[in-house]
Amino acid sequence: MKAFAITDVGEIRQTNQDYVFATEHPVGNLPNLFVVADGMGGHNAGDFASKYTVERLVYAIRHDEDTNPVRILRKAIDFANQELVKRAREDETKNGCGTTLVVAIVLKNYLYVANIGDSRLYVIGDDIRQITRDHSLVEEMVRLGELNKEEARNHPKRNVITRAIGADDSVIIDFFSRKLSLGDLVLMCSDGLSNMLEDEQIRQIMRQPLDIEAKALELIQKANRSGGRDNISVVIIEPEIEEAEG
Repeated sequence: MKAFAITDVGEIRQTNQDYVFATEHPVGNLPNLFVVADGMGGHNAGDFASKYTVERLVYAIRHDEDTNPVRILRKAIDFANQELVKRAREDETKNGCGTTLVVAIVLKNYLYVANIGDSRLYVIGDDIRQITRDHSLVEEMVRLGELNKEEARNHPKRNVITRAIGADDSVIIDFFSRKLSLGDLVLMCSDGLSNMLEDEQIRQIMRQPLDIEAKALELIQKANRSGGRDNISVVIIEPEIEEAEG
């Protein structure tokens, strides 16, 4: 397996409130771990929220003796949420801070994903499939038929999310699993990428005959050329698919 992670401040923002974590090596009883977090809550609070949440998540996973990957992720996310809420209550400068969170692991030929907020995970083969479901106001409007995808991309309230780490004492987590096929690539990103590039643009870049680092750098570059209105984070995973026996 190969993986590459990068985060960029973009063309407009003064600070980067995104935080990424990626390792192909075991973390506790998980075989690998990939995370994208997009913080919110002001200059210092957003920076703090994303970094602190990921640090507490990784800490919880490392110290969990469970062997079920979904249970490990659920407990670690709940712990990170409680820790962020606690810190925000103790420090007025962190009041109202929060973060999106998308977490993934690859176990043999299967992908396991947990998601809160509007950061995304795609699986890209011959086509591009968004595996996560955005927890955002405009996505709810799309589901209700009030907006189409293009209107949602440019809507003034596109950054309003309906679920976040740190927003409440408990958090509702979406879990997904997917069997991976030979040639599939996994892309995780903050909305600084998905709001700047259409899915088909992302697919075309990801299918180029480049290594994953070059693909990630081109995604960042294209998002900045399209306006770079937000911080941009990208994690690309190239799994090792085991051939079926028989």
